[in-house]
Amino acid sequence: MAHASDTQGGSVTLSRAGLPAWLDPVVHAVETVQPLQLSRFLPPEDGAGRQSAVLILFGEGERGPELLLMERATSLRSHAGQPSFPGGALDPEDGDPHGDGPLRAALREAEEETGLDPSGVQLFGVLPKLYIPVSGFVVTPVLGWWREPSPVGVVDPNETARVFTVPVADLTDPAHRATTHHPSGHRGPAFLVESALVWGFTAGLIDRLLHYAGWERPWDRDKLVPLDWRS
Repeated sequence: MAHASDTQGGSVTLSRAGLPAWLDPVVHAVETVQPLQLSRFLPPEDGAGRQSAVLILFGEGERGPELLLMERATSLRSHAGQPSFPGGALDPEDGDPHGDGPLRAALREAEEETGLDPSGVQLFGVLPKLYIPVSGFVVTPVLGWWREPSPVGVVDPNETARVFTVPVADLTDPAHRATTHHPSGHRGPAFLVESALVWGFTAGLIDRLLHYAGWERPWDRDKLVPLDWRS
């Protein structure tokens, strides 16, 4: 069990004991996926980039499996108004960036941003580190099972506009899927869920997880959603 109520220096471990059976395909994907299968943007070989982590938290909602997401405040300088997983840069007290530092950072940031109680979260997997060129972040995606759900919501309105969960059934529904088209020419997967447009790094991760977990359903990749030039 990964009890992480003390995320400051306490041991944070990965455990797959007692996970619900529906998470088996996700566990298998975590064990087998290769970095380039997730993204063509991988961390610089020279070690550059700011170490960070995100928490991909699976829970069990009224409509089955769901994911925890948040929407960033529109006043922020980077990724304003964009839905994302809870997460952020590693702090020195999180510990070794190449050890359990990302685990501790993912839980700490989720607690700071959504009020999540880390002691109810069982961490069960880590995906390969990825890179976000536009911000220079090296991101470790950390996967968790919301074993004991706790109330979540906006902690700091200056940073977060809202906190919400999305049923996996909605993410896999072809009617909710589209391709974003950025003025730069870049195209990427997107999800229209909970009155939000999930795109960019977060949508890319969700898209790959659904694919490698075998949950993806055929969808119309020619359905385009143009992105504002400010995005």
